[in-house]
Amino acid sequence: MSTYPNTKQLIKQLVSIPSPSGFTEKVISFVENYLQDLKIETKRNRKGGLIATLPGRNNEQHRMLTAHVDTLGAMVKEVKDNGRLRLDLIGGFRYNAIEGEYCEIHTANGKKFTGTILMHQTSVHVYKDAGTAERNQENMEVRIDAKVKNAEEVRELGIEVGDFVTFDPRVQLTENGFIKSRHLDDKASVAILLQLIKRIKEEAIDLPYTTHFLISNNEEIGYGGNSNITPETVEYLAVDMGAIGDGQSTDEYTVSICVKDSSGPYHYGLRSHLVQLAKEHDIGYKLDIYPYYGSDASAAIRSGHDIVHGLIGPGIDSSHAFERTHESALANTEELLYYYIQSKMVI
Repeated sequence: MSTYPNTKQLIKQLVSIPSPSGFTEKVISFVENYLQDLKIETKRNRKGGLIATLPGRNNEQHRMLTAHVDTLGAMVKEVKDNGRLRLDLIGGFRYNAIEGEYCEIHTANGKKFTGTILMHQTSVHVYKDAGTAERNQENMEVRIDAKVKNAEEVRELGIEVGDFVTFDPRVQLTENGFIKSRHLDDKASVAILLQLIKRIKEEAIDLPYTTHFLISNNEEIGYGGNSNITPETVEYLAVDMGAIGDGQSTDEYTVSICVKDSSGPYHYGLRSHLVQLAKEHDIGYKLDIYPYYGSDASAAIRSGHDIVHGLIGPGIDSSHAFERTHESALANTEELLYYYIQSKMVI
């Protein structure tokens, strides 16, 4: 089983576009242009997310699939007296996950400055506690690649509180099929959905139900997919990363079907349907529980929508840090979605 042509290159393009929650205009425009090239009509919601709707034979019952294009990131919390920046994090991750990372500061006037995220007590030749000091907001700072020695000189560059700070994805595609990069959560799934739409178009697939594709842009802060769900929508499937770690079944080579996360169990009937499709079509899959996780589908449930909800995605190692997956996980996810959008609903 191989990925649909160019999925990995599309992921590389997506992760290279900075897009922390709240700063997603550029990447949404990229997705919008991609779909327009396929002659797919799209619309934006007021939150800035993108919706594409493909008609199906049954317009009384709808499906919705989502993936989110927003990522982790940060904002300038304080311009420090020493000419460095204190950060405030966007999304659920830890400071140790960005120590030593190259970054960009995006100013309100459209300028960009590069920098490095470091402990204040970095030099082992100066600081006795360089290795033991806590990695937190108080101790970590951005060293700007500019000749600045104080807060006034930083502000003269145009850098101010509230400017977005984005992380270098450091994307690499290895010869043996691995994809290493920040922000595979959830740009790997966005690429998969875009490729699915392309495949539907190229193969002229006659969808059984009108199907909406929402590229959400606020998932990392909890409400990306909780709106713009039509009253006709019956099934809502979030496509997001599968979490890997101790006690988990998910790996980097299969599609992960989530049975439960911090929001509770996902719909048993839809889960069973997805498992059956995987078995029928010899698709590698794993069932799993993600203990500290929430999705656009769980956000939709919390907002009161009467839907059948599910969650699947490629297994991704080291989530919210130095992420990695394999092309086989992408391929298995693509195949499960391909057969799912052509299948009957569970209710």
